[in-house]
Amino acid sequence: MVWVRLLAKALGTVALLAVVATTTTWLVVEQQSAAHIYASPADVPPARAALVLGTSRWLPGRTPNPYFDNRIEAAARLFAAGKVDYLIVSGNQSQGGRPNGGYDEPNDMRDALVAEGVPADRIYRDYAGFRTLDSVLRANSVFGQDRVIVVSQHFHLARALYLASQYGLNYEGLEAEDTPLREGWRTQVREAGARLKAVFDVAFGIGPRFGGAPIALGVDPPS
Repeated sequence: MVWVRLLAKALGTVALLAVVATTTTWLVVEQQSAAHIYASPADVPPARAALVLGTSRWLPGRTPNPYFDNRIEAAARLFAAGKVDYLIVSGNQSQGGRPNGGYDEPNDMRDALVAEGVPADRIYRDYAGFRTLDSVLRANSVFGQDRVIVVSQHFHLARALYLASQYGLNYEGLEAEDTPLREGWRTQVREAGARLKAVFDVAFGIGPRFGGAPIALGVDPPS
């Protein structure tokens, strides 16, 4: 039937456009962030603070999350190398915190970093890092930093640095060890959608979900 052929053609066109948009966005984000991503703390230009992007400490079944562990390890090495004076750990605490069995990325990251030898008074927690965009922009608007070293895995780091550059922020990035593709392919698939959303956010000038009173690193005590 004619309408079936027309529908199939329309759906094929939409699918092709989606593939082109996703691929183009992925490549643009990679290209714009590549020069600012470093594999070793020794190569990273020093900054006053690092921004450690949050993720859950545990996978379902209370299995340790390698994304979390590797970010903590990279951030601790960066601090030990003397490249930063402070760490801002930014994530989601929207489900009630650990006492109620919920989700508390900032406190989990702080505790893990302290266990790695980072002094607690050098770690600032951002409880409103609900999205990467929130974390990136709040490091500037709340914590007063126009230049930080972002710590995460490459796929996430590229998007964070793309967002920072588009909002006029001079951020660099330190790669945390990634997981093998056979274990992390679902994360990579989700990242394709997240990069499309990042381009949308930039195009419409979306800001962080929450503001907050300014926090001066080294002057105001860590909350």
